[in-house]
Amino acid sequence: MGFGSLGAYAAFGLPLALLATPVNLFVPALYEQATSLSLALIGVLLFGTRLVDALVDPLLGAWVDAQKRTGQYWRPILLASLPMTAGFIALLNPPAGMGAVAAALWLSGSIVLVYLAYSLATVAYQGWGSELATDDAGRTRVTAAREGLGLVGVIVASILFQQAGLPALVGVFVVLMVIGLLLLGRFAPRPLAAGGAPADGRHGWAVPLGSSRMRWLLAIFTLNALAPSITATLFQFFVTDRLGLSQHIGTFLALYFLAGAASMPAWVWLARRFDLQGLWLGGMLASIASFVWAFSLGSGDFTAFAVICLLSGLAFGADLALPPALLARVIDANQHRGEREGVYFGLWNFANKLVFSLAALIALPLLQSLGYSPGSTAAEPLQALAISYALVPCALKLLAFGLLATAWRGKKI
Repeated sequence: MGFGSLGAYAAFGLPLALLATPVNLFVPALYEQATSLSLALIGVLLFGTRLVDALVDPLLGAWVDAQKRTGQYWRPILLASLPMTAGFIALLNPPAGMGAVAAALWLSGSIVLVYLAYSLATVAYQGWGSELATDDAGRTRVTAAREGLGLVGVIVASILFQQAGLPALVGVFVVLMVIGLLLLGRFAPRPLAAGGAPADGRHGWAVPLGSSRMRWLLAIFTLNALAPSITATLFQFFVTDRLGLSQHIGTFLALYFLAGAASMPAWVWLARRFDLQGLWLGGMLASIASFVWAFSLGSGDFTAFAVICLLSGLAFGADLALPPALLARVIDANQHRGEREGVYFGLWNFANKLVFSLAALIALPLLQSLGYSPGSTAAEPLQALAISYALVPCALKLLAFGLLATAWRGKKI
């Protein structure tokens, strides 16, 4: 596969990331400031809507597999694009003057629409990519290209949010969505159509869970994903209140994700020479070693936090490039290539969204119970914020490291 066709496939990752960044990072603070909703209630609403979205993902995956037999992966992506765009615009523009009930309904309704359409497009898009290579190096190359351009989307979103505001971000998203769809539809390589009997849309989503390889990989991925989920949920509060550097939010995000994108060629190169599980272990250790120091930072520590963002971003590349490549390996090993990619990635995204939902449900109400609220200046609430933002994710990542090391030694994946 040439660079041109690979780039045409990977380009669609850019608008998807441009959408996911404000949804995941900026919505809690946006609705806390623009509506009468409390931080705890926002956390509960986000948990509920993300849980609904996560539960639907495996079913969407089974439907994508059925659609692939007649129309490849293109049809679900095209179907999802319009509601995803409409929901995104509504989510980032809550009407002024709404009461608490109306604001809760607006947040819940718009974010559910975004989540479901985004999930459908993402499951189909990831399944598409998993069929474009047949070895670990090739799988990592496809994943790294997709996630690398996704990180460019995150960087663009961060800069636009900081420099031009949400309206400009929405406008750029719409333009990039149209371009991404054109490139994907006309120039991206197509997997072969699946053969055999149609997938069982009612129970087919459970097939991957019958594989011990998938259960091990899913457990490791879930535990590992909980760490950055907590970090992402608390990022804006940590930078604003602990560091007092809210004017540099875009800069820090750009450093982190630019480093992640820049690290992709290195992870691809390493994947040609080392086992993917060993590389992922190294990435986990690098992530812990580079990020744990954020706990000790205080007001005005711009340079130190910038260095942490840079180094942890380089390690973050491993979390993006390697786990999906391992999932594609599991699909091949289970002899489900070309048949059940949708349900595998549906379950994968279910796990990812579930932990992000748990992060919002746990972290936001817990911080409020400890006395923290946006704008806090007292030492104890800010210390609780630092522990939740830096130490808790590192502890979770260390647990994931132990589980992956056990799986690697026992050849479980």
